[in-house]
Amino acid sequence: MAPKRPFNPIQWLKVRIVGRSLDPSDSRVFHNLSLIAFFAWVGLGADGLSSSAYGPEEAFRALGDHSRLGLLVALGSALTVLVISASYSHLIELFPAGGGGYLVASKLLGPRWGMVSGCALLVDYVLTITISVASGADAIFSFVPESWLPYKLVFNLGALLLLIVMNLRGVKESVLILVPIFMIFVITHTFAVIYGISGHLWEFPSLVRDTGHDFHTTYQNIGLIGIFALLLRSYSMGAGTYTGIEAVSNGLPILREPRVQTGKRTMVYMAASLAFMVLGLMVCYVFYRLQPVPGKTLNAVLFTTLTSSWSPSVGNVFVWVSLFTEAAILFVAAQAGFLGGPRVLANMAIDRWFPTRFTLLSDRLVTQNGVLIMGCAAALLLVLTGASVQFLVVLYSITVFITFVLSQAGLVRYWWENKSRVEHWKRRFLTASTALLLCAFILVMVTVIKFFQGGWITLIILLLLIGLAMLVRRHYDTIGKVLKRMDNLVQAARMSSNGNSFDRIMGHEETEVKEPVYDPKARTAVLFVSGFDGLGLHTLFSIIRLFGGTYKNFIFVEIGLIDAGNFKGEDEIENLKKHVNSELEEYVQFIRRHGYYGEAVSALSHDVVEGSAELAPQIMTRFPQAVFFMGQLVFPEESFVSRLFYNNAVFAVQRRLYHLGIPFLILPIRVKARN
Repeated sequence: MAPKRPFNPIQWLKVRIVGRSLDPSDSRVFHNLSLIAFFAWVGLGADGLSSSAYGPEEAFRALGDHSRLGLLVALGSALTVLVISASYSHLIELFPAGGGGYLVASKLLGPRWGMVSGCALLVDYVLTITISVASGADAIFSFVPESWLPYKLVFNLGALLLLIVMNLRGVKESVLILVPIFMIFVITHTFAVIYGISGHLWEFPSLVRDTGHDFHTTYQNIGLIGIFALLLRSYSMGAGTYTGIEAVSNGLPILREPRVQTGKRTMVYMAASLAFMVLGLMVCYVFYRLQPVPGKTLNAVLFTTLTSSWSPSVGNVFVWVSLFTEAAILFVAAQAGFLGGPRVLANMAIDRWFPTRFTLLSDRLVTQNGVLIMGCAAALLLVLTGASVQFLVVLYSITVFITFVLSQAGLVRYWWENKSRVEHWKRRFLTASTALLLCAFILVMVTVIKFFQGGWITLIILLLLIGLAMLVRRHYDTIGKVLKRMDNLVQAARMSSNGNSFDRIMGHEETEVKEPVYDPKARTAVLFVSGFDGLGLHTLFSIIRLFGGTYKNFIFVEIGLIDAGNFKGEDEIENLKKHVNSELEEYVQFIRRHGYYGEAVSALSHDVVEGSAELAPQIMTRFPQAVFFMGQLVFPEESFVSRLFYNNAVFAVQRRLYHLGIPFLILPIRVKARN
């Protein structure tokens, strides 16, 4: 009977809050974690749909006394949503494994443009979380007594903490909890739009005439250029309406197979619902000739006006439910930041723009480090800005359109360069070109209008993040050149086919090779490796140099790490297994050719320490005389940066195996600086 594990209160608390570990080799995991189109609409589309709480209002307010022209702005805004969404649907087809702004710009424009787009996306997603939480808190605190206001920031941080925990539990669990809130919002607001328009449908011809009259009057007062400038300013001031459209393409890896069809269907849901809501709300604003009321959102004024003829009890309940769910969906919108942000961070870390630890998954198979860093950054912004929505909106205005412009520019270039190989290239090229022009115009207008109102802060933050990414990449490139020299040993090892060549590599005298014999009671060296590379071979040769013929058996162990780079489905996990086993087999064949018994042991895990702790006791049972080894790179100059970028998992493995009573030795492998 296996010994009973001691009670660990920290582990018990973690399981209760975050949940039990998931098995990545279980095919049901991918089915349970991935999202169908409807749930993806909730988790990823809420960011875009929630912008209807403030985007149309900003555009309508910018018209001032010329509110009748809001009908033209509404049509333009709805068409812009559809055009950008259509272009992103084409992008999903082009990048079926995930076509967010970072990957698109990297592949179609170049790695550095991709890095700029990725940094802009990271800032945007942090601000998505921050402004969603702050806006939701503002809406909720508009219903509570004024004496509660001093606790609003605490409420913001508490709500953010809850969202962090939900996302640490896993994607689907966090989305399922939010489905009822999302659906009540959609139902109440759709009803309000249909009720408001149908009640004034007979006025539509007169509305069109009034719009034409207002256009003519405005033309006489400020001229055609003035009208054009007024409409463009209103159109660009509603830029918040279009944020979140890219969330589906960024979050494609978490969608259920077939991903392309699921992603395109999700995009249709989001585009249709957002275009309907933007157009419907602005038409209602115009129909009811609404005027802003201090302390209330324009939607609050609209709902109050809509229900003025109802019985007070029914009308108050409808207004309260509508506004409460409007506040709640803003919390739902924060999901886009928690789903998309860690994914972008992980992709950039895979490409060495950020430390590779951000690619790692937790035992719940979510990008734990990404979730935590996005949540902590949002919490810092909430504290520094005092959760001021007005200030956060200014910061939020620019970054998303930088990504839009780069993505659409990449698509325009791709369709043009591949016009002979792509079906319907003219339609795709026209869609991407139109989206590029619209996004570039909005980016320029918002930057100019908002620059001295805080937009410059966004640009500084973005430039600092870009500078940090370039420094990280420079460090990895420098270390990569040094480590590459170690891999020369790999080629020599592959060319060696007999003991004599092995002895030449080791610098020993040539000896006769004996047939390896399996003896589980013989002394055994268990070597942890991370591939058939220079580090592993240097460690192997160090064991033989130091201990001579002490060890007769060599067991090669590799933990295949499940990270954001390969956790995309069952096929990727199977490919990882094959890759790990093929590299271990090279070690086994190499050591057997030279007279030693060799064996491979592998496992897949989210964490090398946990995976090692599971395999080590099993190996000790079979080979009681085993000693475990692992190589550790020693850089010419130890620094905080090297410790940050290389988390020295070897020492964590050593501590864990020591507690299990298993002998473990670390062999230093010096990395020589280039002369």
